[in-house]
Amino acid sequence: MLKIALGQIDILLGAVGQNFRKIQDFSAQAAADSCQMVLFPELWSTGYDLANHRRLSDPMGAGIFERVSQLAREYQIWIGGSMLEEKDGQSFNTFSLYSDQGELAAAYRKIHLFRLMDEHLWLAPGDQLVTAQSPWGLAGMAICYDLRFPEMFRKYATEGVKLVFIPAEWPSVRIQHWQTLLRARAIENQMFVVAVNRVGQEGNDQFNGHSLVVSPWGEILLDGGEAESLLTCEIDLAAVDEARRRIPILTDRRPDIYG
Repeated sequence: MLKIALGQIDILLGAVGQNFRKIQDFSAQAAADSCQMVLFPELWSTGYDLANHRRLSDPMGAGIFERVSQLAREYQIWIGGSMLEEKDGQSFNTFSLYSDQGELAAAYRKIHLFRLMDEHLWLAPGDQLVTAQSPWGLAGMAICYDLRFPEMFRKYATEGVKLVFIPAEWPSVRIQHWQTLLRARAIENQMFVVAVNRVGQEGNDQFNGHSLVVSPWGEILLDGGEAESLLTCEIDLAAVDEARRRIPILTDRRPDIYG
């Protein structure tokens, strides 16, 4: 059983210190509520302040990444979310997942960059899918726009993944897509999907949360609504095995025909 917290926060553009203090408070609350993990939105430390990506990006193991590692260790809770990473002279939108000992469990660099918010003009794309070994089993990692690419989630399912974590900044104008696609990815792959979205305004874009936890049967176990809040949900991973046993979708696939 996994008790997870979702930090559905309003992100202040480029204000790393203020944003960090918010996740520090939420992490402390999640730990006090006996949650084993807390997940924060996409680019929670900076928002889409991509024009300043060189100043705001840190190498893995330094800067904001080191601060989150220390936070996980201090509160003995797993912490995940995406931040701007500097690597080899380029900036990436990187989802880092830290264990309750502050160790980096996995880092996924977003492979599908979102043209509608000019992400491709400032950032480099990742080039591989990433899974994380956790106390709750093998977990897949994705970021926001990745949700629109079902092949990615099917690949995770065939590798034995039972839950996928998705930090996002998904605008309210397309929130119905968000809700529908999250349920679809869960149902078609018979896995848990845990997705946290931001709230607030950034430029012309409005974000209204609706962070979701969806079961392998497509049931919405948690809908975060539209306010900034810390949300909690319990997940029983045994439901994945039960769903895959009752309807053997993965066994009945015909990749010899459709790849």
